[in-house]
Amino acid sequence: MACILLDIDGVLHVSGEPIPGAVEAVARLREQGHSLRFVTNNSTRLRAVLAEELRLLGFALEDDELQTTPRAAARELAGKRVLALVMGAIVPDLEGIELVGDRADAVLLGGCDETTEPNQVFSWMNLGRAFAELQMGAELYCLHKNKWWQTSRGPLLDAGAFVAGLEYATGVDATVLGKPSPAYFAAALDALGAQPELTWMVTDDVEADVRGAQSFGMRTALVRTGKFRPETLESSGLVPEIVLSSLAHLPEWLERSL
Repeated sequence: MACILLDIDGVLHVSGEPIPGAVEAVARLREQGHSLRFVTNNSTRLRAVLAEELRLLGFALEDDELQTTPRAAARELAGKRVLALVMGAIVPDLEGIELVGDRADAVLLGGCDETTEPNQVFSWMNLGRAFAELQMGAELYCLHKNKWWQTSRGPLLDAGAFVAGLEYATGVDATVLGKPSPAYFAAALDALGAQPELTWMVTDDVEADVRGAQSFGMRTALVRTGKFRPETLESSGLVPEIVLSSLAHLPEWLERSL
C-alpha cells in the first residue's frame, strides 16, 4: 500500500464544487488501505473550517489529517513579533505568534481568497509598511508563492505577486512555509511515518507541487483538473510518473500498478 499526499484545490474541488468522482476516489483509496494526508496551500480558512467544508462536500477526513500553511507558520514563527498580511479568518491558527504593526522580527504574507478582503490586506499602505519593516531588518516569510489559482470564475491572481514584489524592492528572499518547501513535505511524511520514495504527491500544480515533490524524492501523479494546463507541463520539462484525467482514476491505476 502507498502513502498519498492529496492536494485539495483543483484536485478535490474547484470553488467548493467537488471534482466528479473525487469523493468516491478518496473513499476507495481508504478501502484499499492507502495512508492519506491532505496537504494544502490554502491560507484563507482555519484548518477546522477547511476540514468541515470538505466533510460537507462528502469527503471523509479528520481535522488532524489536514495539513495547512498557517499551522506551519505558527510552528516556525512561535514567539516572534510578526507583521502579518493575511486573511483575518486564519488568525486563530497563528496562535503563539505576537502580531504587531511595527518593530517586527518578521513579515508574513498569506494568500488571497475570492472575496474583496485582499483589497485591504494587500493595500499600498500595508505593503509599504511591510517594505519598511524589511528595510529595518525583519525577515520575510510567506505561506506560499502561488501565482494564481483556479476558481469557478477562472484563474485569479494570488499573493505570490506581492511576495515577489517585496523581494524585488528589498533584495530579501522570502522563506516559503507551504508547498513546495522541503520542511512542509517533511512534516507531511513525518505525520504518516512515510519514506519519500514510497509516497505519492497527487496534484494539479506542475511548477510548485510536481517539481517540489520530485526534488524531495517523492513520486508524482498529475491530474488534468483545476489549474492544470498542458502547455505548462510541456514547458516545465518535468515528467510525472502518471498523468490522469482526474482523481477519480487514481484508485484503479494504483490497483493495477502496485
